[in-house]
Amino acid sequence: MIIEEQLDFAAGNSGAGLASRAPLLVIETHPVQYHAPVYRELQSRFGIPVTAIYGSDFSVAGYRDPEFGASFRWDSDLLSGYTPSFLSSVETGTARQSSTVSARGLLAAIRDARPAAILLTGYSPSFYRSAWMAAWRAGCPLLLRAETTDHARQRGAAQEWLRHTALRTIYRSCSRLLYVGQRSREHFNRLGCAADGLVFSPYCVDTASFEPGEASRDRLRAATRARLGIADADRLILFSGKLSARKAPDLLLRAVQSLPPAIRGPITVAFLGSGDLQPALEKVAGSSPQVATRFLGFQNQTQLSPYYHAADLLVLPSLHSETWGLVVNEALHHGLSCVVSEAVGCAPDLVESGVTGEISATGSAESLAVALARALPLVGRLEIRERCRAKVSGYTVEKAAQGIAEAYRAVVKS
Repeated sequence: MIIEEQLDFAAGNSGAGLASRAPLLVIETHPVQYHAPVYRELQSRFGIPVTAIYGSDFSVAGYRDPEFGASFRWDSDLLSGYTPSFLSSVETGTARQSSTVSARGLLAAIRDARPAAILLTGYSPSFYRSAWMAAWRAGCPLLLRAETTDHARQRGAAQEWLRHTALRTIYRSCSRLLYVGQRSREHFNRLGCAADGLVFSPYCVDTASFEPGEASRDRLRAATRARLGIADADRLILFSGKLSARKAPDLLLRAVQSLPPAIRGPITVAFLGSGDLQPALEKVAGSSPQVATRFLGFQNQTQLSPYYHAADLLVLPSLHSETWGLVVNEALHHGLSCVVSEAVGCAPDLVESGVTGEISATGSAESLAVALARALPLVGRLEIRERCRAKVSGYTVEKAAQGIAEAYRAVVKS
């Protein structure tokens, strides 16, 4: 069996094998820095030709993110290793954010691609609902891999019923549903999806842009802390993400302020990101008792490793709409323990109390302070850094591609 699988793998990666297969067609609003590496891996490692239809190229051309409050373009490779195409481009006046991307021309593009199966990656914003209708009309097997969860937002009973009714209709039309983590699988189970139609394809980050190992830590940590003015004996707590109300960076400052002086004194909080809340955060940090802070601004993918290695803990205290929290993956790959709120989607998958971090009650500065105090003894321990890396080792680009390949092969006849 192993020899046969190896032969199949080798044949699938030959040029002739790729050319003779109808592609897996991915439909997304725009190229996503966390998804493109998975599509490359699908094609290069698993021999499945991938074509992607994107509504817009704004993430490649550059755009302004409203929550970051910054204009940028990702510095990672979003387009090589598979076949991308675009329904529109920034040059022709297309939308510059996912919520307003149009699906005009999508059905014709699907028919031109002649796919063996179609992978959808969400059901919101409206582009994805139009994509689902177009994919359904095309008559191909449908796969869905999305940040599916029930925990991220509180809804009333009527809203919940309407949402579940609509999602059951979508899910019944899919040949396979790919869950990205524990809460994603629980969501599908709750809606009565058949267990034999579920495939694990974990949410992941591409570490190719990082320097995550111990040798890099030895090289980068001291220099970065010196540049930030952080003494060796001090504790640097890192918040990475958009400085927006839903991520509650202010809650981190209030939690630190509530710690006993002996614990609070050596702590500096660094905010790696930008957003409208920065002036308010500066005001909170300057109130009594003051908290030493560093505002590092938005940093692109290739610039992150020095800060993760310099930090002693990552904290993500989100209030809602944190369907996963990929900064936790990034931190754990660097051996950095994490303190997250219960609202963070990846908490049950990646944050193990006393090992890879701690979990606090959502919206509670008191609970967050207790979690911080429990997590600080994890700092500076090689065995903890190794266990952080081990914890996230099942949430990789290869594992994500493997799950999609399994779903593809289950619904496409060779």
